[in-house]
Amino acid sequence: MKNITTVFLLFFSISHTFSQVDLGNKVPNFNALDQDGAKWVLKKQLKSADYMVIYFYPAAFTGGCTKQACSYRDQKGELARVGASVTGVSGDAPATLQLFALEHSLNFTMLSDETGEIATIFDVPQNEGGTINREIKGEALDLTRGTTIQRWTFILDRDGTLIYKDTEVDAVNDGGKVLEFLSSLH
Repeated sequence: MKNITTVFLLFFSISHTFSQVDLGNKVPNFNALDQDGAKWVLKKQLKSADYMVIYFYPAAFTGGCTKQACSYRDQKGELARVGASVTGVSGDAPATLQLFALEHSLNFTMLSDETGEIATIFDVPQNEGGTINREIKGEALDLTRGTTIQRWTFILDRDGTLIYKDTEVDAVNDGGKVLEFLSSLH
């Protein structure tokens, strides 16, 4: 009986720790470093807009990820009009995210999730990290990320409740799809 209880408690602990946040549930508070190396805290940021778009992407400076980020950049005004702020999350280091934001004039927060802890909260699948070589402003750089996170998008309301989840994101059209959903709420 003791072994069964131990197994049950272990299973409960693991499933509770790694359980997915379902639609209608509150997302637990988390913090991370942004592209400037500053501490970003979900609870504080939820107060800044009616809705928080949190999108996960595999790696800065790659084709689809750049198109997705630039789409959000270009739609920032429209998203703000429906009360949304945007935050991108990847396994890239803050310094890489800073270069990414500067290179593409990104006008929203990028969070570093090198260990995959934030992705785990949202149950977003991950793979090993990696290194890519990119030329940025004439300089060849090796950009390393701790984990490669799949492309998923979420929206939280001001209370931190998950109201939208997309696990089959089209990088180019993600911002438009999010805008359409948020516009339908008004």
